[in-house]
Amino acid sequence: MIQPPSSPGQPAGRHAVTFVLLAVLIDSMGFGIVLPVLPDIVMKLGHVDLPEATRIGGWLGVVYAAVQFLTGPLMGNLGDRFGRRPVLLGALAGFAIDYLLMGFAPSLGWLFLGRALAGLFGASFGPAGAALADMSTPDERARYFGMMGAAFGIGFVVGPAVGGLLGEFGPRAPFHAAAALAALNFVIGLFLFPETLKRENRRPFTLARANPAGAWRALGKLHGVIPLSIAAFFWQVATMIYPVTWAYFAIAAFGWTPGLIGASLAMVGILMAISQMLFVGPVVKRLGERGSVALGIAGAIAQFLCYMVIQDGRLVFIVMLLQPIQSLVFPAMNGLMSRKVPPDAQGELQGFNGSVAAIAAIFAPAIFSPALAFFTGPSAPFRFVGIGFAIATAFALIALVILLLGGRAPDQMPPSTPR
Repeated sequence: MIQPPSSPGQPAGRHAVTFVLLAVLIDSMGFGIVLPVLPDIVMKLGHVDLPEATRIGGWLGVVYAAVQFLTGPLMGNLGDRFGRRPVLLGALAGFAIDYLLMGFAPSLGWLFLGRALAGLFGASFGPAGAALADMSTPDERARYFGMMGAAFGIGFVVGPAVGGLLGEFGPRAPFHAAAALAALNFVIGLFLFPETLKRENRRPFTLARANPAGAWRALGKLHGVIPLSIAAFFWQVATMIYPVTWAYFAIAAFGWTPGLIGASLAMVGILMAISQMLFVGPVVKRLGERGSVALGIAGAIAQFLCYMVIQDGRLVFIVMLLQPIQSLVFPAMNGLMSRKVPPDAQGELQGFNGSVAAIAAIFAPAIFSPALAFFTGPSAPFRFVGIGFAIATAFALIALVILLLGGRAPDQMPPSTPR
């Protein structure tokens, strides 16, 4: 069992870190559980065929990401004002109700409402990250964020597998299971999760800061944060190549079956989870956060270039062994940024990071999907199945350059947030 430190945050009890990781795990499982049955339930509620359901499913994803973009700073600022416990527990209760709503949705409109609410409550990952920052010293944060990334990765691997099995009992069964998981998580939190934010580290809530533009202005007063946020954006766009195009790329390049595609995604998730639990801490301790981020992005670029040119699908599973290097970026980048932010703005930072990830999730499909469709279609001047990975390489290079040239402020927290 992880023993959370008693400083700099409020003494949190021996189970607090475990609960935060469990909350991330169960939330990501709940999100992944419903993915295998979404096409069926969209076709059933919308009375449409699979191609039209695919288009509607894309819009459901846009709604989810757009709401997360808008509400990430809101959830983070609420956590900085009222503490992490009420925000996290409220989000878990909301998740339980939301999944029930989607499980009993009588029409597509209700399903869109449910995905919007899921985006709102999913923004609670910001307060979860802030709680870990409360309970750790600056030198420990990359390791804690690595554990958080591992919990998310495990949940995202297990969730779709469980959802696929439950889907055999009907397309609504996974939604009911997700609601039960969220409710269970809420009950566990009532007993295991005390407040982690000291009262002296709280600050007044203002609507002016509880939105992406306001958070940008506030964090922009802290030297080095915004350049790192911009680097994080380009990095997020680059890594969206996997969820956006992997299945289509694997079919076009290697003629893979759904089974092979699922196995490859499971392998990526397992490698990421293991590496973030075991690999991040020692590497960050040796190289520091900035060096670890640079190494991770360089490893990702090497991986992108390999996928861009290989023609034998068997080599894919060898190239995947580079995945642990790429897995350094998220926790090390988060740890690097949190060093530059005072205790009363950790929630705001994590919420803003959530908004950055959400806008990348909206932006990336508009780039990668059309590019892959064009260069594998009949009107392309030449066939280039690896075009998406070429574009991802460019975005990753931009992130690396910004990291190396910008955000060079001292890696220490200022005494207080500029008002």
